[in-house]
Formats: sequence, structure tokens, C-alpha cells
Amino acid sequence: MCSDTTRRKFARRTVSALLVVSAVVAATPPVFAADIAHGAQLARQWCVSCHLLPEQQGQTALQGPPSFRDIARSGKTPDELRVFLMNPHGAMPPLTLSRAEIDDLVAYIETLH
Repeated sequence: MCSDTTRRKFARRTVSALLVVSAVVAATPPVFAADIAHGAQLARQWCVSCHLLPEQQGQTALQGPPSFRDIARSGKTPDELRVFLMNPHGAMPPLTLSRAEIDDLVAYIETLH
């Protein structure tokens, strides 16, 4: 059996460990969520000439490229979309998007399911 002294030491260590973990969590900068509105703006800026966007009424685009809604429903994971946007190929023009812009564009695509 444990003595009272052993239990108190264990309780103090547990509380100390919880305080350290809490301090580390509190000091960690928050992860910023992707900006969906910025992703939509990027789509209007870079993608609308080839891809149909849901909010663009009366838009005409090239035949062949999938619409953004089709891309969203393609079953590709967000990570697969990110990899593709980092290294576009086929008829896609070479995009120079930052990682944050890619995250924003993928977040926008994900809203179109």
C-alpha cells in the first residue's frame, strides 16, 4: 500500500506536469485557419477563365476542365488537391501560389461539396 507521503508526492508531480503542459499549450501560437473568402477570390482571379465557378452566373469557360464543384466532388482529399496545386500539370498554367494561398483555395473548394 502507498503511504500518505507517497500519494502526496504523486499528486504534486501530477499537478506540476499538468501545469507544465498547460503552459506549453498556452504559449503555442494558434494554427490559423484557411481563409475561404480569400480562396474564392483567388479562384475568381486565377481559375475562372478555364473552370466554372458556382457563383459566377452566365460564365462561359473552356470545354474540358472540370468545374470547381466537380473538383470538390471528385473524391480527392485536401492533401491531394494541395499537392496538385503545388505542381500543376496538363493544360494548367504554372501557378505561383504560396502555401497559405493553396490552403485558402483548397478550403474554398472543400465548401463546394
